[in-house]
Amino acid sequence: MKKIIGLILIPLSLLAACGAEAPTPLPKGYFRIDLPESRYTRKAFGCPFSFEASDRSRLEFFTDGGPGERCWFDMYYPDHRARIHFTYKDPEDHLRNFIEEARGMAYEHHIKANKIDRKVIADSLNKVYGLAYDLEGNVASHFQFYLTDSVNHFVRGSLYFEARPNQDSIRPVLRHIKGDLIHLIETFRWE
Repeated sequence: MKKIIGLILIPLSLLAACGAEAPTPLPKGYFRIDLPESRYTRKAFGCPFSFEASDRSRLEFFTDGGPGERCWFDMYYPDHRARIHFTYKDPEDHLRNFIEEARGMAYEHHIKANKIDRKVIADSLNKVYGLAYDLEGNVASHFQFYLTDSVNHFVRGSLYFEARPNQDSIRPVLRHIKGDLIHLIETFRWE
C-alpha cells in the first residue's frame, strides 16, 4: 500500500512543481551590523593638540620615530579592524609642501574612487583649518584629512580597514567611523 501511495504522490508532486516560478538568484548579502551610539573622551597625550575620540577606539603610539615623529600614532578600532593613521609635523617653512603632499595622497585613490568629496575645515576661533577628503568606492582609504593652524602645526589623518576594500560590506561601519572622525575634527584643539 505504501508503494502505491508513493508511486501516485511522486508524479503529482512533479506536476505541481512544473507550474512553480523559476528560482531567481538573490544578490549577495552581508550581516546586519548594529552599532552602539558613540561616546567620546578628550584625548590629551603630550602632543601639541587634543581632540575627543570614540571610547571604542584606542591610541597606539610609534616609539621608534625620530624627533619630528614624536606624535605619530594610530587610532585603532579593534572591533572593526580599522585604523586612522595620524602624523604630526612642525611645518617650519614647508606648510605648502605638506598640504600638497596630503592632497596628493588623497588623490592617489582616484583610480578606484567613484567620487572624492572635499570639505573645507575653517574654525577661526580655535585656529583649526584644513580639508577633509571623503572617498567613495572600493578604495584603500575612505577618509583623509589634514589640519593646521597655518603657522606652527600640521596634522594629517587617513582611515584604513584591515580588509580587502569592499564598500558594500563595510558601509555601516564606515559611516559610523566617519561620524567619529567628523566629531574628532570638530573638537580638535591646539595645545
